[in-house]
Amino acid sequence: MRDAQQDPPLETLVAGAGADARAIAVLRRGGRVPGLFWLGGYRSEMTGSKAATLDALGAEYGLAVTRFDYSGHGRSGGEFRHGTITRWLEEAIAVFATTSGPQIVVGSSMGGWIALLLARVLGGSGRIKALVLVAPAVDMTEELMLKGFTRKERRTLAATGLVEQPSAYSDAPYPITRELIEDGRRHLLFGHGIRTGCPVTILQGGSDPDVPRAHALRLLQHLLSDPVTFTLVPDGDHRLSRPEDLAQLRAAVLAHVGAPAEQLSLAFDGPAPGP
Repeated sequence: MRDAQQDPPLETLVAGAGADARAIAVLRRGGRVPGLFWLGGYRSEMTGSKAATLDALGAEYGLAVTRFDYSGHGRSGGEFRHGTITRWLEEAIAVFATTSGPQIVVGSSMGGWIALLLARVLGGSGRIKALVLVAPAVDMTEELMLKGFTRKERRTLAATGLVEQPSAYSDAPYPITRELIEDGRRHLLFGHGIRTGCPVTILQGGSDPDVPRAHALRLLQHLLSDPVTFTLVPDGDHRLSRPEDLAQLRAAVLAHVGAPAEQLSLAFDGPAPGP
C-alpha cells in the first residue's frame, strides 16, 4: 500500500481573467484512470476527512486523485464573500480540464450541486464515469438558504447585501451575500429532469440538519434517465465523516471504479486519514 498520509505537492492554476483572476490551489496524485475528482462543500477545504479518504483510496489502488480549494477557501486566493456558484463552477471546470481520461466525480454538499452542473456542462463527453454525491445540496442558495431566512434576515439581506448565520462547524458565522443568492438562480436544477449521462450514487444522512433527507429524495425524483443508487444512513449527520461513513464512501467509489469483488470488503481497521 502506498503512503497516503503525505499530501502531493501543491499546484496552483489561475481561473478567470484580468481583475477577476484568482489563484486556485490544487493537490494532484498521479495514477491510473478512472481518476477521482473531489468537489468540496461550502466553506470546506480539500484537506478535510472525506477528501483525505478519497486521496488515501487513490494511493491504495493506484488511482489518480485531484482535489482543489474553491476561491476564498483553504489555500486558494480570492475573498470568500466574492464567491458565487458561477465562480466556483468556473473553477471546477478549469481544474477538471487539467485531468485526463474518465473521472469519478465525488461532490459533498454544495459540491454535489456543482458536480451536477459540471456534468451538464460536459454533456455527453464521456469524461465523467460516475457521480458520487454526499448529502447533495442542490439549489442550496434558494432552497436551503433563502427559504429558511427569517423576515429580519430577508430585510437585512435587502438593505446590506449580507446575512451572517451561526455555524455548527465553526466559531465564525457563515456570511451569505445577496450576490450568492441572486447568482444561484442562474443554476437552479429543480423543476426539470436532470440528466447526467452516467451512473449516480447518493449517500444521505437521515439525521442531517443542513440537507434534509426530503431534499435528497427530491433530487432522486429529478434523475429520470440515469441509473441511481440511493443509500440512507439513518443516524448519519451532514458531514458523514465517521469511520463507518467513510467506509461507505470508499465502497461507493470503488463500485464505480470496477474493482474486483474481493476488494470491496472495506471496513476500516483504524481511524480515518486526514483531519
